[in-house]
Amino acid sequence: MTPAPPGHVPSPGDGWVQCGCGERHWGLFGAAGLLVTRRDDEGRATHVLLQHRAPWSHHGGTWGIPGGARRPDEPATHAALREAAEEAGVPAGAVETVHEHVLTHPDWTYTTVLAELVVPFDARPTDDESLAIAWVPVADVAALPLLPAFATAWPDLDPTAPGPRPGGQVPVRRSSGRRPGG
Repeated sequence: MTPAPPGHVPSPGDGWVQCGCGERHWGLFGAAGLLVTRRDDEGRATHVLLQHRAPWSHHGGTWGIPGGARRPDEPATHAALREAAEEAGVPAGAVETVHEHVLTHPDWTYTTVLAELVVPFDARPTDDESLAIAWVPVADVAALPLLPAFATAWPDLDPTAPGPRPGGQVPVRRSSGRRPGG
């Protein structure tokens, strides 16, 4: 990983955790990201919103979801919506959160907040953490060079996969995407 570009302002919670699993993870208080699904008129999942990560970032050059470190005492859904707004221009009210998928390690967690698009918006990089932000056809996701953890989680997160979602997915209170205080 190369250093962050000039002007990158650290946020409370930024930092590495040396986890009991033997790996380093970003986010002193855990991390969260937002996986937004776009559906056709018949309700079929057609696209998901993905981020092509900047070269300087951890696993730079791979594709994943907008996300990042949680702030102290910040709920995962709030963190995911905040990060998606900062990195991909996801406006408050454009998505409805529906589930959380929690990856738990001995000393750290990553929460993928699953959301549905309710109001179309212009998906684009809005900070220097992204090379691109794109609506990717669901069928094409697995063929991309994915962030390793996202590649592992994708079978559980794929909105077109049949059956119940394994792997720690829990319903959350439905939200319009509005953030507390935002």
